[in-house]
Amino acid sequence: MSAEVADALAAGTAVVALESTLLAHGLPPGRNLEVARRLEQTVRDAGAVPATIAVLDGRPLVGLSPAQLERVCSPDAELDKLSLRDLGPTLAQGRSGATTVASTAVLAHTAGIGVFATGGLGGVHLPPPGAACTWDVSADLGVLGRTPILVVCSGMKSILDIPATLEVLETRSVPVLGYGVDEFPAFYLRSSGLPVPHRVDDPAAVAAAVAAHRHFADSGVVLANPVPAESEMDKDLHDRLLAEGLELVAERRVHGSDVTPVLLEHFHTASGGASLDANEALVLANAALAARVAVELAR
Repeated sequence: MSAEVADALAAGTAVVALESTLLAHGLPPGRNLEVARRLEQTVRDAGAVPATIAVLDGRPLVGLSPAQLERVCSPDAELDKLSLRDLGPTLAQGRSGATTVASTAVLAHTAGIGVFATGGLGGVHLPPPGAACTWDVSADLGVLGRTPILVVCSGMKSILDIPATLEVLETRSVPVLGYGVDEFPAFYLRSSGLPVPHRVDDPAAVAAAVAAHRHFADSGVVLANPVPAESEMDKDLHDRLLAEGLELVAERRVHGSDVTPVLLEHFHTASGGASLDANEALVLANAALAARVAVELAR
């Protein structure tokens, strides 16, 4: 841990974990460093300490220095994408990588951090045209089922099978809370049309639900915070890009962890940057909300 994060945890101060895959693999060079700095400042402005997480030279880092943050965002860094299954080999071999939701959640929990802000969860992948099932389910869901951490997100990425993902979360006993909404958000879109099991309307209510859940279960909690209304993508554009992206994945025979990057790249390119703007807006909003909830939990 950085000295700042370690001191904050020792003092019982609110801390918010932030992932690094968004920075290294989800945003273009230049913009990623700008967003990284804004995310950390957003957390500070809301009264908490940011802890961006990554693995550099075989060391898991919870809280990055300015130089380390620049390295993660550098186009020359060549960081691996690290889910939980990749942490052990990466640490043992002294390599570097950016952490996904799954690995960030585990490293944050191991360090003693209980709140984590991200953009969107992984989930159950939609099958390509003509296929009945891919059996491609993100490790994020399994980790949330056994890691007591609050994940603040804008739902799961709308390129995923949202109903199936919600079913998996229910099976894993992961409470799903909707922040100020009755319908589950869909990342770029404010609503998936599916109801949220529980609605909460302020950080204190979120903190109370999380604290109560932790008395009885070791699973995580999902707090679904919709993208700000002014940054929501046009639904017709979104639906067209999704259909095109799924066809592209099928044509290229893309599988596994390579599917999401291909789909997101198509969104970013074909939307003229609208999806990038929405992504940036929602992750900043999630960081601010996570910090406010962390402050309430610290009390």
